[in-house]
Amino acid sequence: MAAAAASRRGVVYTGRRLFSSSSIATGKNNHKETHNFLEANSFLGCWEAPKNPKEAEKRLAMLRRQYAKQLKEVRKEYIVEMEAMRMEKQRKDEARQEVIRIANEERRKLKAEAAKVRAEERKVAEEEFRQTLLKERTEKLENWRMKEAKREEKKNAAKELLRRSSSQWVDEEKLEGQIIEVLSGPWSF
Repeated sequence: MAAAAASRRGVVYTGRRLFSSSSIATGKNNHKETHNFLEANSFLGCWEAPKNPKEAEKRLAMLRRQYAKQLKEVRKEYIVEMEAMRMEKQRKDEARQEVIRIANEERRKLKAEAAKVRAEERKVAEEEFRQTLLKERTEKLENWRMKEAKREEKKNAAKELLRRSSSQWVDEEKLEGQIIEVLSGPWSF
């Protein structure tokens, strides 16, 4: 009995997918509801055994030929249907590829625009940085010049103070003459 229950459960689960939430077919998998069955074959139940075996053989050969013709027609229809399905699938695939291509182009375009914006922002930031550096250098140069001017001023003030305070200070014009006089004087070697 347990084996029978297990086999019944197996039959139940083979009818539905295990992960399906309902037994109603939706989307792509509704072919069970939309399938059009062919009409019943005329060969089924049409055989009546004749008394003469040659007549039976002749009728059987005719039935086989008719069945072969019908099967050939069905195969042709199947091939045409499959070709139409293949063309439809190819058309849908091409349309999907075109949509993907357009989306990729749009994404690339947006990416390029974002890169341009970032480059502009970076350029502006670099320009601001360069201006800041230039301003700082100018301020440092002005500061250095002021310090040099003060140093030179102090040096000149110290020289001037030294000139005033020195009693034996000699002007530069007279200095040269005194040096020559001392060198050419009586003490020369």
